Amino acid sequence: MSNSNNNRKKQPGFWTYFAISMSIVIAVMAANFSAKAQTPHDSFTVEVIGSGKPVLMIPGLMSDARVWRPTAATLADNYQLHLISLAGFAGTPAVDGEHLPKVKQQLLQYIDQQQLQRPAVVGHSLGAFMAFYLASSNPEKIGTVVAVDGLPYLAPVFSGNNNVTVDQVKPQADDFRQQYRNMTAEQLAAITAQGIGRQAISAQHQQQVIAMAKASDASVVGQALYELLTTDLRQDVGKITSKVVLLGASGALADDTARDNARQLYQQQVANIAKATVNFNPAARHFIMLDDPKWLTAQILSALQE
Repeated sequence: MSNSNNNRKKQPGFWTYFAISMSIVIAVMAANFSAKAQTPHDSFTVEVIGSGKPVLMIPGLMSDARVWRPTAATLADNYQLHLISLAGFAGTPAVDGEHLPKVKQQLLQYIDQQQLQRPAVVGHSLGAFMAFYLASSNPEKIGTVVAVDGLPYLAPVFSGNNNVTVDQVKPQADDFRQQYRNMTAEQLAAITAQGIGRQAISAQHQQQVIAMAKASDASVVGQALYELLTTDLRQDVGKITSKVVLLGASGALADDTARDNARQLYQQQVANIAKATVNFNPAARHFIMLDDPKWLTAQILSALQE
């Protein structure tokens, strides 16, 4: 009888099992919260390749990191490349609400989290705008900026002059946001195809651009366009202290007059930056990395040299 009683005493009771179960649950919850604290960026994903000085590479509207891979393959021997894919573009899962301010905030958090020391930022189109956004809001955190056919303010590209203001284009920006919100994937692809001759030269690259557009979230595209048209960084970029190289593409422009006007518009947009230069590729179109990768890589390598 006494042995039976002793065995019963040795068996864990209900509260022991409860305590063990709760400790497991708490440990799992803590691990989950810790993981979320370490990776707070839902507005983008990152692929890191190479080693050396850190460089963020940000694609443009309706594009993802694939556009940077050929360039990155050359740069990876000497640089640690952080290839960014923004939420809602080219199949990357979308998030609701404001787009570009959230991306900027979370990229700055990522830079701190990864302890990146003044990383360079190479951006294409919208990604170039994001490079200006990062460098003007936190100039002490950002190194060299290479802007590939993208500007501190988008609206002058449509108006043809730098006198246009946010107030003037805001009604059109609202319309764009509403129109894109209701588009299907097929409509996104179709509207991209209408202007594809200005985007890339070869049929293969044109189809790549259209496919990325078709895989994008229309609502996010509309929100990003709205923010690009209503966020004017032309004065703010005067705060940038690092080197800035703005690369334009004039291969889709009709004549020398149009090319001269484009160069003048680009130069005016970075006129407030102390260390800014503007270079144009006369043959390439908007996706310079697809049309003339050797020229672009050479320009980036030159810009990244101290």
